Amino acid sequence: MGRVGWVTWALFIVTVPLFLVTASVTWAFNSPGLYNDGFEKYSISRISGITDTDLRQVGADIRSYINSGDEPLSVQTRILGEERDLFNDREVAHMKDVKQLVRGVYVLALVSAVYLAAMTVVCFALQRGRFVPGLAKRMALGGGLTLALLVVFGIVALVGFDGVFLKFHQLSFANDFWRLDPRTDYLVRIFPQDFWFDATMWVAVRAIVGALVLTVAGSSFLVYRRYTGWQRELSGLESAREA
Repeated sequence: MGRVGWVTWALFIVTVPLFLVTASVTWAFNSPGLYNDGFEKYSISRISGITDTDLRQVGADIRSYINSGDEPLSVQTRILGEERDLFNDREVAHMKDVKQLVRGVYVLALVSAVYLAAMTVVCFALQRGRFVPGLAKRMALGGGLTLALLVVFGIVALVGFDGVFLKFHQLSFANDFWRLDPRTDYLVRIFPQDFWFDATMWVAVRAIVGALVLTVAGSSFLVYRRYTGWQRELSGLESAREA
């Protein structure tokens, strides 16, 4: 394998965890169930004064905003029965930053998916059946790399999620609009830090499942191929002896 081939395959392996994680994050931001389960689990209706029905609509409005070109974020709801704007100017400014960050995740998910698909199609067209074992090996390696990275991240998050959460915001945002007060700011009242811990685990579980599928599928194919190769060798030896 030449240097170019080695680099493209190494990039393929690295792209597997990138795709699995960004695809899972994309799924999370667009999952009504994740939002609604969090609202219920942390009694957000009682804390915020917003009914469960209205909270579900708030979640839908936020998802719609993230996936639209509309600016600024404008969400109206009933708080203790009074219709009003839910978020203040600081929260709206932060959500604009969040939207840009999420859009970046969307781009990474799309680019990684296109690269993986293009590599698979092009290499299969060039090598046909000879390509399958190589693909299986890289799938297994990519899945294994994903599992290793997520295990390390999971341990770090479980031990000190507060620090991870803080560092994420410091690295991801160029301003301090994310420093909000749950006594006055509804964005952190309806999405407390524990909600984001659960969301992080939600993403990790789905990425792990995807990684396990790739690792098991790729490894199983390689083991099966080696086993059938041994069987053919044994059959050849037996035929030679009989002759």
